[in-house]
Amino acid sequence: QLVESGGGLVQPGGSLRLSCAASGFALDRYNIGWFRQAPGKEREGVSWLSVSDGSTYYQDSVKGRFTISRDNAKNTVYLQMSSLKPEDTGLYYCAADFLRGGLRAGAYNYWGQGTQVTVSS
Repeated sequence: QLVESGGGLVQPGGSLRLSCAASGFALDRYNIGWFRQAPGKEREGVSWLSVSDGSTYYQDSVKGRFTISRDNAKNTVYLQMSSLKPEDTGLYYCAADFLRGGLRAGAYNYWGQGTQVTVSS
């Protein structure tokens, strides 16, 4: 099971840290992705972390503003978001897969329920 938390309402330019806590399996053995979905839009990949070498990848629109990281002791993955923009608004999901990774939602088998992020003044 994956459980996201940390969403909320923030002003443009603000920051949030999302958490994705796992139970029942060890996240450090899985590729982890963060996705978001805005109303009326398709789910899009924001960032992912490779289990093989710890490499991190980002969608172009969030490069330099978002950082994905993992705390193995807490079995939790984070998405630190800074310089937030209204277009970052959406329901944010974390996802995990033992074999596949990337920014395509179809690559992941395990999903959380999402946490809402709203960027507005």
